[in-house]
Amino acid sequence: MRRCAAVLFAALFALPLVGATASADPPQRPVFREGQAQPVFDPAEAVREDLHVTAPVDSDRDGRPDRVHAQVVRPAETERGLRVPVVYRASPYFAGGNEVANHDVDTELHVPEQQPGARSARSSAGDRRTAAAARIDWEYEQFFLARGYAVVYAESLGTGGSTGCPTTGGRNETIGAKAVVDWLNDRAPARDTAGRPVRADWSSGQVGMMGVSYNGTLPNAVASTGVEGLDAIVPIGAISNWYDYYRSDGAVVAPGGYQGEDADVLAKFVHTRADREVCRPVIDRIAAEQDRITGDYNSFWAQRNYLDDVDDVRAAVLQVHGLNDWNVKTRQAAQWYAELRERGVPHKIWWHRSGHTDPIELREQEWLRELNRWFTRYLHDVPNGVEDEPRATVQREDGSWVEEPEWPAPGARSVELRPTAGGRQRGGLAARGAGEPVVEGLTDDARRLARDLAAAPSSPNRLAYFTSPLAEPSRVSGEVRAELALRFDRPAANVTALLVDQAPDGGVSVVTRGWTDPQNREAVDRTVPIEPGEDYRITVRMQPDDYVFEPGHRLGLVVLSSDHEFTLRPDPGTGLELDLSRTRLRLPIAER
Repeated sequence: MRRCAAVLFAALFALPLVGATASADPPQRPVFREGQAQPVFDPAEAVREDLHVTAPVDSDRDGRPDRVHAQVVRPAETERGLRVPVVYRASPYFAGGNEVANHDVDTELHVPEQQPGARSARSSAGDRRTAAAARIDWEYEQFFLARGYAVVYAESLGTGGSTGCPTTGGRNETIGAKAVVDWLNDRAPARDTAGRPVRADWSSGQVGMMGVSYNGTLPNAVASTGVEGLDAIVPIGAISNWYDYYRSDGAVVAPGGYQGEDADVLAKFVHTRADREVCRPVIDRIAAEQDRITGDYNSFWAQRNYLDDVDDVRAAVLQVHGLNDWNVKTRQAAQWYAELRERGVPHKIWWHRSGHTDPIELREQEWLRELNRWFTRYLHDVPNGVEDEPRATVQREDGSWVEEPEWPAPGARSVELRPTAGGRQRGGLAARGAGEPVVEGLTDDARRLARDLAAAPSSPNRLAYFTSPLAEPSRVSGEVRAELALRFDRPAANVTALLVDQAPDGGVSVVTRGWTDPQNREAVDRTVPIEPGEDYRITVRMQPDDYVFEPGHRLGLVVLSSDHEFTLRPDPGTGLELDLSRTRLRLPIAER
């Protein structure tokens, strides 16, 4: 998972001149108008300091507690007694990264009691940053400083100036990031660069965490501990369950654009502390415990599943995610948001139509207003009514933005569609499907791209079924499921399903997709063999979405086996047969 760079114009942070004040005068205090903190502090006068916070964990096993390197940037007024809230950004990326080879994905699938056979090792390190940074900076720094916040940066364990080991979402990383919140509340010790004890006596104790990607995942992790003082988080393109980042219902699945990456690869990439030898056994253990063989959920992944601890979340959550984010996929946001909503945690979500990006690049002024109001309410304790406003902001296909009471769209109803014969070309899809058993087959070919298979007028490598042209708009809001009746001619196979949109000109685009390993049909943590020729009911959960099919378009279901961009890629040839009479596509359809 990569950092997302954002570019801000200098004019964004233009500030009114702050007049010189005699040292005996009281310090400037935050000013609020229309429910927002105003830019009355001068970022150019901010105090910057380096320190190390002691964390109650010894992940590098050197007999000493791990130390988290942090940089503090705070308004100059804190030197004269002003206590301020903190916007805290934890990251494993501040020191850049290493060149690391990804796993080979051109390999046969696991068959119980047999060993997988790997072929040529064609791996890539991906698009990674490698430049180290002594002074940590952020596009939002001046914005927050001007409005009466301190900004605190912390390097995740095993990265940059921190000790300990990186473990890709492991418990030690959460403890390390949490220790900074504890220090800001006078519950954890820290020392400056000269080794002197240092307290955050300028901190009000109210902390908000924010970031994109891994930097947004750490706020979810720390919030799941229930740590006192973490009052708000803003996770953007963030993970809620690491298993769902590298797996999908038993299938080994890559983040979009990073085929072959896994938890061990990411740990090796961010492992930038000076002495790296000490962490090699820790990272070797990650490689063993992540289990790329069966893809089963296990204790390794359970430790990295923040959903298990959502009952402890007390921070108000402003969540942002891209509906076209195939790196950190939409299930990460949808499942976290659903759990928060169910428990009554203050929550709001922004869904935009871009990928793995910061909303400031898409809707700058509106986003900064939203962000300012959220932190003003929960870090400055100014009642501005954000908790009474619509919970969901969704960007529509034409680029417009709408606000809605909640997400998924309230009142969405489940609609069932069934396929009819002709899937090697383009079969039908309607409320009534095949009456008598109709079986159609496909042959796996992992060399073919899923989008090309979906667009092809005919293909032996997929089955495609489309509705008649729609008479009115049809909005999908939530999770789509394909319930497939399948049999296989081999004891292992990938199963992939796509929801697609066919335009009046015949062009086909993929709306969302999902993957599963049929060996995990009974439980995600248990591999159960499949017998060639036997009938199985296989459910493919596609990534949640919010999408409108326009009048004249056709809604389509495409079934294939391997997905070149995401799944493992075995040799071509595995055969799948689909019984149309027992196959269903279930969609959550909402009012337009």
